[in-house]
Amino acid sequence: MNTRILVILSLLLGIGAVLHFIMPPIYGVTPDMMLAMMFIGIMLFPKLKYVSVLAISTGILSALTSNAPGGQIANFIEKPLTALIFFALFLLIKDRVNNKIGVPVLTAIGTMISGAIFLTLALYVVGLMDGVFLLFFATAVLPAAGLNTVLMIIIFPVVQQILKRSKPITV
Repeated sequence: MNTRILVILSLLLGIGAVLHFIMPPIYGVTPDMMLAMMFIGIMLFPKLKYVSVLAISTGILSALTSNAPGGQIANFIEKPLTALIFFALFLLIKDRVNNKIGVPVLTAIGTMISGAIFLTLALYVVGLMDGVFLLFFATAVLPAAGLNTVLMIIIFPVVQQILKRSKPITV
């Protein structure tokens, strides 16, 4: 594994953690900003070994910082699943769709997939599967998907430019 790439991935993860801490809750639920940083890492370095390390690290850090009931178990399972699904979707469209369209659309889809998996697991752990899924999905996941999408539209081109101007990194 390339040490430079691992350093960049850890920086993205750290930025995601900081964003997670400063993000105010929406209807009592804090949107997962580490998810957007994980998506950036996957799109910048689309190799299974990097995706795996990033997904497991993000899952552990998300589990450690989660305030949601059942969130520790849910985050630890959900992040690797979401990362692999996002990685597969990214590989499917990366050469077929323009980044200006593909990146925001994938981010929105990835965030909704992540939210659905997280809610299913967390609600199962807590024992609240009686009709609250749609309420939580509408009030927490959809705003988080919108926020992550806007964040990605702004941050992804900046990160790409920084990497192009710095020493070239071969993947």
